[in-house]
Amino acid sequence: MRSLFDSSATDLGLLLAGEPRFRIEQVWHGLYRELALPEEMTTLPRPLRERLATAMPLALALDTESVGDGGATVKWLWSLADGNAVETVLMHYPRRSTVCVSTQAGCAMGCGFCATGQAGFERNLTTGEIVEQVFRAGRAAKASGRRLGNVVFMGMGEPMANYDRMWAAVERLHDDLGLSARHLTVSTVGIIPGINRLAAEQLPVNLAVSLHAANDDLRNDLVPINRRYPLGDLVDACARYLAAKGRRLSFEWALIDAVNDRPSDAAELAALAKPLAAHVNLIPLNPTPGYPTRGTAAAGVRDFRRWLIDRGVNATVRQNRGTAIDAACGQLRATATKLSAS
Repeated sequence: MRSLFDSSATDLGLLLAGEPRFRIEQVWHGLYRELALPEEMTTLPRPLRERLATAMPLALALDTESVGDGGATVKWLWSLADGNAVETVLMHYPRRSTVCVSTQAGCAMGCGFCATGQAGFERNLTTGEIVEQVFRAGRAAKASGRRLGNVVFMGMGEPMANYDRMWAAVERLHDDLGLSARHLTVSTVGIIPGINRLAAEQLPVNLAVSLHAANDDLRNDLVPINRRYPLGDLVDACARYLAAKGRRLSFEWALIDAVNDRPSDAAELAALAKPLAAHVNLIPLNPTPGYPTRGTAAAGVRDFRRWLIDRGVNATVRQNRGTAIDAACGQLRATATKLSAS
């Protein structure tokens, strides 16, 4: 049995055999443009609604919902059919809502400061499991009178390590949900073959590289995949992506107290970012139980940003959302796992 969003238009056509042909388009439009579940599509006969709901169930079962920042941040922990769990975060801003989706249950990249990396890898998500996260977030945004405008593949897992399913989800979001490529961002810790594949795709999505260190020695410790894809090669891949797509490149930098927040770190980062005209997104590290080092204090974050700007680098500080609700990648699942074991 295929889940609702793992079902293609062809699957839907087989299920609707004997129905008028317009039913396929009617259901597809209801799902992706109206964000309606089959049982809510009142233009369909009731028996057909019931048949669709039974034959194509949802893949994500809500385990936990946490709301923070006065309702501006919502995090969901979903249970999957095989017992794994993944997270999705919806963030409301004055002019837009953004959803951060997971592409894997767990992660094999081994970044020690990341709660997902601490948990290890379990499996890749299907295209439908990725798309359904966006659907559920879009419904929640719509219910609060907002419109989901941006999707970032920055949740649990490494998107480039699940490339085929991730990219199929990108195409579904663009072609069927109607999100433009400039509102879709794919993040990576630096998987160069994935960046090269992304550069060859037709859709010019945004690329975000989780950098966190601008010299190989430190990055080898913080982001172990750097040993396979060192900084020099990664920078070259980013340059090729820029040449192919002309989209803005961003570097994600989780600021860790006394680790990567010094003037020397800013100088190294500026030397990489400025030639690429890369935007630097500074992220005060959310605390995780498995990583004892603290995130940089607010004054240090301001200093680091100023050092970058003084060197001609465009840098902003990501608003630290949802610390009280375990909104950093993998934290809610880690908390739920700990509670269930106690």
